Amino acid sequence: MKKLFSLFSFVLIVSVFNSFASSTEEKKLDVIYGDDNRLDVFESTFSDLVTLSKSTAAMIPPKNLKALNNNEVEVFGGTLESRGICEKEKFSQQITAANCSGFIVAPNILVTAGHCIKSQTDCAGYKWVFDYKVQYTDQANVVVPATSVYSCKKIIARSLDQVSKDDYAVIELDRNVLDRKPLSFRRKGKITENTSVAVIGHPTGLPTKIADGAKVRSLQAKFFVTNLDTYGGNSGSAVFNVRTKTVEGILVRGENDYVPNPKLGCKVSKVCTNEGCRGEDVTYITNVDAIKKIR
Repeated sequence: MKKLFSLFSFVLIVSVFNSFASSTEEKKLDVIYGDDNRLDVFESTFSDLVTLSKSTAAMIPPKNLKALNNNEVEVFGGTLESRGICEKEKFSQQITAANCSGFIVAPNILVTAGHCIKSQTDCAGYKWVFDYKVQYTDQANVVVPATSVYSCKKIIARSLDQVSKDDYAVIELDRNVLDRKPLSFRRKGKITENTSVAVIGHPTGLPTKIADGAKVRSLQAKFFVTNLDTYGGNSGSAVFNVRTKTVEGILVRGENDYVPNPKLGCKVSKVCTNEGCRGEDVTYITNVDAIKKIR
């Protein structure tokens, strides 16, 4: 096991995990509620959610991508354990490369959190990568087809309201995504309390994870609160109504995800009861006017 961190090491680890969010005010840090329901795509027994995961993408810095040839790109990064997370933690040996998550609602239109993409500089500074997933638990490297890597062409719409807590961004990709279907999303009305929900995205920058077993805890004016198991890197993830398989919202905020374990000298996931802690905030997809005309 690792020795207790020096003050310098602790500051370094905190700095690394803060980099998963684009804003210190709106960073997405979350927690485990009850059981840890996060699964790799290959582990999920819900075929509908596996299919939906194909239309979700990771926001990855170009420095974490390497072209192997004309057809393949390697995604690389440090493991969770190398970044100060305890070896016993789930997915500790997998790489962490993504800063945020997103999903397509039209062939060339992707939705994410507003704090993930703040400016055209952010738009141009990241790649959106589909198929960033593993085929077995401790897979050390991930290779995706070169055709699964896209650029952000421009920001179509964006909101990051500190008062209402509205938080979303809509971007145009550099080309159409032709090998997977855009996700269906709610167009009117609101989800109700106690509705079962699931999330698909990249907790702590990990390869794609599917997490269900959660419910809507409360409804607010611009967002709803759930007990989804999500972390930094899940910002921008699609949150689905389990029954209808449509997108109900965008994962944007939540509890602190990791806490120090002095005995082990590393960090472990914070654990709450299903009813405890603050909950995880999800921007209503119906807030996003820019996609309402999409058919």
